[in-house]
Amino acid sequence: MKVGSLRAMVAGARESGRAITLPGAFDALSARLIEAAGFDAVYVTGAGFANAGLGVPDIGLVTATELRDHVARIADAVDIPLVVDADTGFGNAINMRRTVRQLERAGASALQIEDQVFPKKCGHFAGKAVIPAGEMVQKVRAAVDARSSEELLIIARTDARAVSTLEEALDRAHRYHEAGADILFVEAPTSVEELTAIGSSFEAPLVANMVEGGKTPLLSVEELAALGFSLVLFANAALRVSQRAITELLAELRQTGSTNNLLDRMATWDERQSGVGKPGFDALEEKYATLEGR
Repeated sequence: MKVGSLRAMVAGARESGRAITLPGAFDALSARLIEAAGFDAVYVTGAGFANAGLGVPDIGLVTATELRDHVARIADAVDIPLVVDADTGFGNAINMRRTVRQLERAGASALQIEDQVFPKKCGHFAGKAVIPAGEMVQKVRAAVDARSSEELLIIARTDARAVSTLEEALDRAHRYHEAGADILFVEAPTSVEELTAIGSSFEAPLVANMVEGGKTPLLSVEELAALGFSLVLFANAALRVSQRAITELLAELRQTGSTNNLLDRMATWDERQSGVGKPGFDALEEKYATLEGR
Protein backbone atom coordinates (compact mmCIF):
# COMPACT_ATOMS: atom_id res chain seq x y z
CA MET A 1 0.00 0.00 0.00
CA LYS A 2 1.45 3.34 -1.03
CA VAL A 3 1.74 6.06 1.61
CA GLY A 4 -0.95 8.66 1.01
CA SER A 5 -3.50 9.01 -1.75
CA LEU A 6 -2.24 10.58 -4.94
CA ARG A 7 -5.77 11.80 -5.65
CA ALA A 8 -5.78 13.60 -2.29
CA MET A 9 -2.30 15.00 -2.96
CA VAL A 10 -3.41 16.46 -6.28
CA ALA A 11 -6.56 17.95 -4.75
CA GLY A 12 -4.51 19.48 -1.95
CA ALA A 13 -2.00 20.94 -4.40
CA ARG A 14 -4.77 22.58 -6.40
CA GLU A 15 -6.44 24.02 -3.33
CA SER A 16 -3.17 25.50 -2.08
CA GLY A 17 -2.06 26.78 -5.48
CA ARG A 18 1.08 24.69 -5.55
CA ALA A 19 2.32 21.90 -7.82
CA ILE A 20 3.64 18.41 -7.10
CA THR A 21 7.20 17.89 -8.31
CA LEU A 22 7.64 14.51 -10.00
CA PRO A 23 11.25 13.47 -10.63
CA GLY A 24 11.58 10.59 -13.04
CA ALA A 25 12.84 7.18 -11.94
CA PHE A 26 14.38 4.87 -14.52
CA ASP A 27 14.89 1.94 -12.15
CA ALA A 28 14.21 0.88 -8.57
CA LEU A 29 17.38 2.47 -7.19
CA SER A 30 16.60 5.89 -8.67
CA ALA A 31 13.07 5.57 -7.26
CA ARG A 32 14.53 4.81 -3.80
CA LEU A 33 16.74 7.90 -4.04
CA ILE A 34 13.78 10.07 -5.03
CA GLU A 35 11.83 8.82 -2.03
CA ALA A 36 14.81 9.32 0.29
CA ALA A 37 15.15 12.91 -0.94
CA GLY A 38 11.65 13.62 0.38
CA PHE A 39 9.53 13.79 -2.77
CA ASP A 40 5.85 12.93 -2.41
CA ALA A 41 5.59 10.77 -5.54
CA VAL A 42 7.73 9.43 -8.38
CA TYR A 43 7.27 9.44 -12.15
CA VAL A 44 8.07 6.10 -13.78
CA THR A 45 9.47 7.42 -17.04
CA GLY A 46 8.85 5.43 -20.20
CA ALA A 47 11.72 7.06 -22.04
CA GLY A 48 14.02 6.44 -19.09
CA PHE A 49 13.07 2.76 -18.97
CA ALA A 50 13.63 2.40 -22.72
CA ASN A 51 17.01 4.15 -22.46
CA ALA A 52 18.32 2.55 -19.26
CA GLY A 53 16.48 -0.76 -19.27
CA LEU A 54 16.76 -1.65 -22.94
CA GLY A 55 19.44 0.70 -24.24
CA VAL A 56 17.14 2.01 -26.99
CA PRO A 57 15.52 5.38 -27.81
CA ASP A 58 11.96 6.28 -26.84
CA ILE A 59 10.28 5.08 -30.04
CA GLY A 60 7.75 2.56 -28.76
CA LEU A 61 9.97 -0.51 -28.34
CA VAL A 62 8.99 -1.26 -24.73
CA THR A 63 6.29 -3.94 -24.38
CA ALA A 64 3.37 -3.95 -21.96
CA THR A 65 4.69 -6.91 -20.01
CA GLU A 66 8.17 -5.38 -19.72
CA LEU A 67 6.61 -2.20 -18.34
CA ARG A 68 4.38 -4.17 -15.95
CA ASP A 69 7.37 -6.01 -14.48
CA HIS A 70 9.37 -2.77 -14.28
CA VAL A 71 6.55 -1.04 -12.38
CA ALA A 72 6.22 -3.98 -9.99
CA ARG A 73 9.93 -3.82 -9.14
CA ILE A 74 9.74 -0.11 -8.39
CA ALA A 75 6.50 -0.48 -6.41
CA ASP A 76 8.23 -3.11 -4.28
CA ALA A 77 11.12 -0.74 -3.55
CA VAL A 78 9.29 2.44 -2.46
CA ASP A 79 6.25 3.50 -0.47
CA ILE A 80 5.33 6.68 -2.36
CA PRO A 81 2.80 6.77 -5.22
CA LEU A 82 3.92 5.90 -8.75
CA VAL A 83 2.80 7.96 -11.74
CA VAL A 84 3.43 5.58 -14.64
CA ASP A 85 4.00 6.47 -18.28
CA ALA A 86 1.82 3.89 -20.07
CA ASP A 87 2.46 5.27 -23.58
CA THR A 88 -0.51 4.57 -25.87
CA GLY A 89 -1.86 1.70 -23.77
CA PHE A 90 -0.17 -0.68 -26.21
CA GLY A 91 -2.96 -0.91 -28.74
CA ASN A 92 -6.65 -0.09 -29.11
CA ALA A 93 -9.33 0.39 -26.44
CA ILE A 94 -9.40 -3.34 -25.66
CA ASN A 95 -5.65 -3.44 -25.21
CA MET A 96 -5.97 -0.35 -23.03
CA ARG A 97 -8.28 -2.19 -20.64
CA ARG A 98 -5.78 -4.98 -20.14
CA THR A 99 -2.87 -2.56 -19.79
CA VAL A 100 -4.69 -0.59 -17.09
CA ARG A 101 -5.54 -3.71 -15.13
CA GLN A 102 -1.99 -5.04 -15.30
CA LEU A 103 -0.35 -1.77 -14.27
CA GLU A 104 -2.85 -1.10 -11.50
CA ARG A 105 -2.13 -4.55 -10.03
CA ALA A 106 1.61 -3.90 -10.42
CA GLY A 107 1.36 -0.87 -8.15
CA ALA A 108 0.60 2.23 -10.24
CA SER A 109 -1.24 5.12 -8.58
CA ALA A 110 -1.73 7.00 -11.87
CA LEU A 111 -1.41 6.06 -15.54
CA GLN A 112 -0.47 8.50 -18.26
CA ILE A 113 -1.91 7.54 -21.65
CA GLU A 114 -1.46 9.42 -24.91
CA ASP A 115 -3.09 9.89 -28.29
CA GLN A 116 -0.13 9.11 -30.52
CA VAL A 117 -0.21 6.49 -33.22
CA PHE A 118 1.39 3.26 -32.02
CA PRO A 119 4.36 2.82 -31.97
CA LYS A 120 4.75 6.20 -30.28
CA LYS A 121 7.75 8.52 -30.08
CA CYS A 122 9.15 10.81 -27.42
CA GLY A 123 6.91 13.87 -27.13
CA HIS A 124 9.79 16.13 -28.15
CA PHE A 125 10.88 14.11 -31.22
CA ALA A 126 9.95 15.10 -34.76
CA GLY A 127 7.71 12.92 -36.90
CA LYS A 128 4.92 12.19 -34.42
CA ALA A 129 1.37 11.34 -35.51
CA VAL A 130 -1.86 11.22 -33.52
CA ILE A 131 -4.90 8.99 -33.77
CA PRO A 132 -8.37 10.50 -34.40
CA ALA A 133 -9.69 12.29 -31.31
CA GLY A 134 -12.77 10.06 -31.22
CA GLU A 135 -10.62 6.95 -31.03
CA MET A 136 -8.68 8.39 -28.10
CA VAL A 137 -11.94 9.32 -26.35
CA GLN A 138 -12.90 5.63 -26.46
CA LYS A 139 -9.48 4.62 -25.13
CA VAL A 140 -9.88 7.05 -22.22
CA ARG A 141 -13.31 5.58 -21.48
CA ALA A 142 -11.85 2.09 -21.61
CA ALA A 143 -9.09 3.09 -19.19
CA VAL A 144 -11.58 4.61 -16.75
CA ASP A 145 -13.85 1.56 -16.94
CA ALA A 146 -10.96 -0.88 -16.45
CA ARG A 147 -9.61 0.45 -13.18
CA SER A 148 -10.69 -1.41 -10.07
CA SER A 149 -10.42 1.65 -7.82
CA GLU A 150 -11.06 5.33 -8.41
CA GLU A 151 -7.86 5.96 -6.49
CA LEU A 152 -6.09 5.10 -9.75
CA LEU A 153 -5.86 8.36 -11.67
CA ILE A 154 -6.03 8.47 -15.47
CA ILE A 155 -3.86 11.15 -17.07
CA ALA A 156 -4.80 11.84 -20.69
CA ARG A 157 -2.02 13.32 -22.79
CA THR A 158 -2.37 14.84 -26.22
CA ASP A 159 0.52 15.29 -28.64
CA ALA A 160 -1.59 17.26 -31.12
CA ARG A 161 0.29 20.53 -30.52
CA ALA A 162 3.30 19.26 -32.46
CA VAL A 163 1.18 17.73 -35.20
CA SER A 164 -1.45 20.45 -35.68
CA THR A 165 -2.23 23.51 -33.55
CA LEU A 166 -2.50 24.42 -29.92
CA GLU A 167 -6.23 24.96 -30.46
CA GLU A 168 -6.68 21.36 -31.57
CA ALA A 169 -4.65 20.15 -28.62
CA LEU A 170 -6.85 22.12 -26.22
CA ASP A 171 -10.00 20.79 -27.88
CA ARG A 172 -8.76 17.22 -27.62
CA ALA A 173 -7.88 17.66 -23.96
CA HIS A 174 -11.37 18.97 -23.23
CA ARG A 175 -12.87 15.91 -24.93
CA TYR A 176 -10.63 13.57 -22.97
CA HIS A 177 -11.70 15.22 -19.73
CA GLU A 178 -15.35 14.79 -20.68
CA ALA A 179 -14.59 11.10 -21.32
CA GLY A 180 -13.46 10.69 -17.72
CA ALA A 181 -9.75 11.57 -17.55
CA ASP A 182 -8.81 12.85 -14.11
CA ILE A 183 -5.77 14.88 -15.20
CA LEU A 184 -4.86 16.49 -18.53
CA PHE A 185 -1.46 16.78 -20.21
CA VAL A 186 -0.91 18.93 -23.30
CA GLU A 187 2.57 17.90 -24.40
CA ALA A 188 5.27 20.09 -25.97
CA PRO A 189 3.93 23.67 -25.84
CA THR A 190 6.57 25.93 -27.35
CA SER A 191 6.33 29.18 -25.37
CA VAL A 192 5.38 30.70 -22.04
CA GLU A 193 2.33 32.13 -23.81
CA GLU A 194 1.21 28.63 -24.76
CA LEU A 195 1.80 27.36 -21.24
CA THR A 196 -0.30 30.26 -19.97
CA ALA A 197 -3.10 29.44 -22.41
CA ILE A 198 -3.11 25.80 -21.34
CA GLY A 199 -3.14 26.73 -17.66
CA SER A 200 -6.14 29.00 -18.08
CA SER A 201 -8.20 26.65 -20.27
CA PHE A 202 -9.21 23.87 -17.87
CA GLU A 203 -10.78 23.20 -14.52
CA ALA A 204 -9.05 19.82 -14.33
CA PRO A 205 -5.57 19.28 -12.84
CA LEU A 206 -2.82 19.76 -15.41
CA VAL A 207 0.63 18.29 -16.08
CA ALA A 208 3.63 20.27 -17.31
CA ASN A 209 6.68 18.45 -18.65
CA MET A 210 10.09 20.08 -18.27
CA VAL A 211 12.41 18.52 -20.85
CA GLU A 212 15.88 20.02 -20.81
CA GLY A 213 16.74 20.79 -24.43
CA GLY A 214 13.17 20.06 -25.58
CA LYS A 215 10.50 22.22 -27.15
CA THR A 216 9.00 23.69 -23.97
CA PRO A 217 10.65 26.59 -22.09
CA LEU A 218 12.03 25.58 -18.71
CA LEU A 219 10.13 27.20 -15.84
CA SER A 220 10.33 26.51 -12.13
CA VAL A 221 7.72 24.47 -10.28
CA GLU A 222 6.55 27.66 -8.57
CA GLU A 223 6.14 29.48 -11.87
CA LEU A 224 4.18 26.60 -13.37
CA ALA A 225 1.95 26.36 -10.30
CA ALA A 226 1.14 30.05 -10.71
CA LEU A 227 0.10 29.33 -14.31
CA GLY A 228 -2.34 26.64 -13.16
CA PHE A 229 -0.36 23.39 -13.34
CA SER A 230 -0.70 20.82 -10.55
CA LEU A 231 2.01 18.30 -11.50
CA VAL A 232 5.42 19.04 -12.98
CA LEU A 233 7.51 16.27 -14.55
CA PHE A 234 11.30 16.22 -14.59
CA ALA A 235 11.13 12.89 -16.33
CA ASN A 236 14.75 12.19 -17.26
CA ALA A 237 16.87 14.69 -15.37
CA ALA A 238 18.24 12.01 -13.03
CA LEU A 239 18.99 9.68 -15.92
CA ARG A 240 20.82 12.35 -17.88
CA VAL A 241 22.95 13.44 -14.93
CA SER A 242 23.78 9.77 -14.34
CA GLN A 243 24.68 9.24 -18.00
CA ARG A 244 27.09 12.18 -17.95
CA ALA A 245 28.68 11.04 -14.68
CA ILE A 246 29.18 7.48 -15.95
CA THR A 247 30.70 8.75 -19.20
CA GLU A 248 33.16 10.95 -17.31
CA LEU A 249 34.07 8.12 -14.95
CA LEU A 250 34.79 5.73 -17.82
CA ALA A 251 36.91 8.33 -19.62
CA GLU A 252 38.98 8.83 -16.45
CA LEU A 253 39.33 5.08 -15.90
CA ARG A 254 40.42 4.48 -19.49
CA GLN A 255 42.93 7.32 -19.38
CA THR A 256 44.47 6.78 -15.94
CA GLY A 257 43.63 3.19 -15.04
CA SER A 258 42.31 4.35 -11.68
CA THR A 259 39.18 5.82 -10.05
CA ASN A 260 41.15 7.64 -7.33
CA ASN A 261 40.60 11.07 -8.86
CA LEU A 262 36.81 10.61 -8.74
CA LEU A 263 36.32 9.29 -5.23
CA ASP A 264 34.85 12.60 -4.06
CA ARG A 265 32.18 12.34 -6.79
CA MET A 266 31.07 8.83 -5.89
CA ALA A 267 28.54 7.73 -3.33
CA THR A 268 30.45 6.45 -0.33
CA TRP A 269 30.30 2.77 0.59
CA ASP A 270 27.82 3.57 3.37
CA GLU A 271 25.71 5.81 1.13
CA ARG A 272 25.47 3.03 -1.42
CA GLN A 273 24.28 0.50 1.14
CA SER A 274 21.84 2.97 2.70
CA GLY A 275 20.45 3.78 -0.74
CA VAL A 276 19.35 0.19 -1.29
CA GLY A 277 18.02 -0.27 2.25
CA LYS A 278 20.70 -2.64 3.55
CA PRO A 279 20.19 -1.70 7.22
CA GLY A 280 16.57 -2.83 6.92
CA PHE A 281 17.62 -6.17 5.45
CA ASP A 282 20.22 -6.56 8.21
CA ALA A 283 17.43 -6.11 10.75
CA LEU A 284 15.34 -8.75 8.99
CA GLU A 285 18.24 -11.19 9.02
CA GLU A 286 18.55 -10.69 12.75
CA LYS A 287 14.80 -11.06 13.28
CA TYR A 288 14.60 -14.34 11.37
CA ALA A 289 17.94 -15.83 12.42
CA THR A 290 17.64 -19.45 13.53
CA LEU A 291 18.01 -20.28 17.20
CA GLU A 292 20.98 -22.51 16.36
CA GLY A 293 22.73 -19.54 14.78
CA ARG A 294 22.47 -17.45 17.93
